[in-house]
Amino acid sequence: MAHDSSLLESVGMSGFDGGPIRILVADADGDTRCKYRESLTRAGCDVVDAEDGRDALVRALAKPPTLVITETRLPILDGYALCEILRRDSTTRTVPILVVTGEVCAADLDRARAAGADAVLLKPVAPDVLLKEIQRLLEDSFLRTQSGVSGETIPMSPESVDGQRRRWQARAYRRTETTAPPIRPPFLHCPACDGELIYERSYLGGVSDKHPEQWDGYKCPGSCGTFEYRQRTRKLRRVA
Repeated sequence: MAHDSSLLESVGMSGFDGGPIRILVADADGDTRCKYRESLTRAGCDVVDAEDGRDALVRALAKPPTLVITETRLPILDGYALCEILRRDSTTRTVPILVVTGEVCAADLDRARAAGADAVLLKPVAPDVLLKEIQRLLEDSFLRTQSGVSGETIPMSPESVDGQRRRWQARAYRRTETTAPPIRPPFLHCPACDGELIYERSYLGGVSDKHPEQWDGYKCPGSCGTFEYRQRTRKLRRVA
């Protein structure tokens, strides 16, 4: 399978403790587990898999993963029960759980969320969709951890959330800030009001030494927010 650098750059992040992200995949289908393993390994994650719910539970309790991906339809112990037990145990209570299932009944999807799933995706799920959802769940988990509250959400201002997220991304992508980047930031205009954007700083780094990147940060002189320009793809996106 070809190396997909866009997926690697999307979620190829280090764990909160500086080590690699460890993802537990529970699915009875071997081909599905293989597909997930390939995508997640390319994204820089360590992957542990299980073909039934009991094995998944044993692995999760023995060494809590950074995130769990599970089907609801598992042998021996189904995915609903797995979610419930993981949520009750103190060692896995705050581990994000992503259910990826072939169930299409709304009642079953609601049951998965009630059992403790943080998010539910329907099969088949594209690799980029899976990885983006993983990134979102890990970012949310990190913000909750930083707030000092386990298993509950506390109100945070948009500025506080944005600051926490940027600090997390700086660690995850090994970013450093500079106003003298190796590639000169281009002159750009705001896609909303067409005003000339004001360059502020650049972020250098990447998911590894082999994948350096440069992102240039801009601010709209009006009220359109802040933007980020990615040198490799030459794309501008609004970030706040």
